[in-house]
Amino acid sequence: MHVGAEEITRLLPPAAAADALAAVLREGLDPEQCPPRTGVAVPGGELLLMPAASEAYAGVKIAGVAPGNAARGLPRITGSYLLLDGPTLRPLALLDGAALTALRTPAVSALAVRHLTPHHRPLRLVLFGTGPQAYGHLDAVLAERRAAGAVVVGRDPGRAERLVAYARARGVPARTGAPADVAGADLVLCCTTARQPLFDGRLVAKGATVVAVGSHEPDARETDTALVRRSAVYVESRAAALREAGDLLVPESEGAIGPGHITGTLAELVREPGPVRPAPGCPQLFKSVGMAWEDLAVAVAVYRATGADSET
Repeated sequence: MHVGAEEITRLLPPAAAADALAAVLREGLDPEQCPPRTGVAVPGGELLLMPAASEAYAGVKIAGVAPGNAARGLPRITGSYLLLDGPTLRPLALLDGAALTALRTPAVSALAVRHLTPHHRPLRLVLFGTGPQAYGHLDAVLAERRAAGAVVVGRDPGRAERLVAYARARGVPARTGAPADVAGADLVLCCTTARQPLFDGRLVAKGATVVAVGSHEPDARETDTALVRRSAVYVESRAAALREAGDLLVPESEGAIGPGHITGTLAELVREPGPVRPAPGCPQLFKSVGMAWEDLAVAVAVYRATGADSET
């Protein structure tokens, strides 16, 4: 069966995707054992191969990252996800890979937000980026927390204004802004293709949370050394972060932090018996690189939502 982009969006809302991720972590999945992604440079950009497996299911995402697509009016991320039966490796479904990624990445961030931000008061948001991930992250965060307001920071004024209008339509007071607006934020969401830091990390308030999802390359980052050095840092997997997260690897290469600077992982947050208390006197940074186990967990949840698994 084929599951297209619109059907994926309809079948699985952001909170349900975050719940699916939390469930596999509570069941004992170890992200540290997840196979690393394979990247191959091609004339149009990069091809990524991301396999993962559990006892019941296996799957692989083939994704294309095509930087030139924006000028063509096409999505930057393309691809497909092949879901297989775990014991037999029989193909079960082919899912739209770009839509799966657009759902999975915000769901990972939402799960981190669920554990790292206060739930008793509305949050002041600053959102970097104006593409599909920015919209997805806004939706995912609003499924977890109330927003007191949102500031959108983007390179293209027109696109930034459109995201502001979208936030207002969701009932969130919103405006465009500048990088310095992070000083007043409770939650900063970085959803860009930037390769250099987006803002001065010294401005981020103690107790604020920063989520950075835009890169998975050792020499690319959205946050600066100052923020990383003063933050409690959480990641999906220590191995993956120390292999791919330029936000951490660049400061480490500068001698500003060591590999032991990571405070904890998403699995540790989810498995804690009670709410995680914010680290006293410092911001919290969740750095995501995107992992294959996440794609599999969300793809399985989508497949089950179609009802097809009850027919086999």
